[in-house]
Amino acid sequence: MRGLSAGARTAVLWLGLAVAAAVPARAAWDMVGSKAVVAHLADGSSVQIGSVQFTPAADGQTRFELTMAHGPFSDHFLSMREFKCLAGPPELTCHVPYPYRQAGLVSPGRYAWLEHSLLFFFKRPTDFGAKLWNGIYFELRATDTGLQGTPQAIDLNLIASPPADLNTPPYRPALRSEMPEQARWLRSLSIGQPSPP
Repeated sequence: MRGLSAGARTAVLWLGLAVAAAVPARAAWDMVGSKAVVAHLADGSSVQIGSVQFTPAADGQTRFELTMAHGPFSDHFLSMREFKCLAGPPELTCHVPYPYRQAGLVSPGRYAWLEHSLLFFFKRPTDFGAKLWNGIYFELRATDTGLQGTPQAIDLNLIASPPADLNTPPYRPALRSEMPEQARWLRSLSIGQPSPP
């Protein structure tokens, strides 16, 4: 800006700031479209276990539809039910679909229904039956690249019968316990990258 008077330089700077403010910042990650659900395992590997289709809904909410990718799972008949499980050397980690009607909606900072769609339990391969008291709940938080799920301990026997209020996710924070970071073979979940077609 050489050759411009001090007043002209100030005017140019103010104009630049005004233009920058007028251009909306683009989010690093948008909760729109099909996103991969990825399991991060204790051996450092990652595997896509499903996808979530996000669709804008009313009132700033987003509708989601979870589809599990059954390829990475093996079938296990436990306690008179079939479960899809990830088989790791130290333990099986089995998906438990939420068994009741739910809203299927999320919004920024409020991911409870999606968290309830990603319930698991763990057991040793030699243990008999499903160990529903060994439940895993992945608490989701937003990052620049998507949603990151941290495991918490729950008792899945809580949902053996329908909750009194089907409109409220039953696993409120008071019913979840912190889990040591390295405790489980399935260390964390992430939802972020577009899901391959």
